[in-house]
Amino acid sequence: MTEFGPARREELPQLVALLGILFSQESEFAPDPAKQARALEKILSDENIGRLYVARDSGKVVAMAALLYTISTAEGGLAALLEDVIVLPRYRERGIGTTLLQHVLGEATKQGVLRVTLLTDGQNKRAQRLYSKLGFAPSTMTPMRLRWRRSSAE
Repeated sequence: MTEFGPARREELPQLVALLGILFSQESEFAPDPAKQARALEKILSDENIGRLYVARDSGKVVAMAALLYTISTAEGGLAALLEDVIVLPRYRERGIGTTLLQHVLGEATKQGVLRVTLLTDGQNKRAQRLYSKLGFAPSTMTPMRLRWRRSSAE
């Protein structure tokens, strides 16, 4: 039976492995286990930054999603960025991703989040259909990114 809830610190290696799969699929990112572990540890250590949610099958993490917080002046309150949504390939097409995201969005509502934004790879039509089914709609805003290159030790 699959259970859904917050990630636990001892699941960090499984979360890093999931991000490795995700970043191997995305065109803008590449897996870097040290970076991913460092970022996940920060989220797990401070609920004001965000929260990590997982799906577990017999205690094994099979899916994850991150909800990261910010303040929206347009909304007048708490907003969130939904990131790092990934389901292990052999667990796909079972409704686990849908149920996990329903859980995450329910938690966001309880926390008073007024808007959830996400970015999805332009080629990932399956993910786009899932997000649409959950009520997400394309935005007229164009995402832009500025990156500073730093060593992975920072």
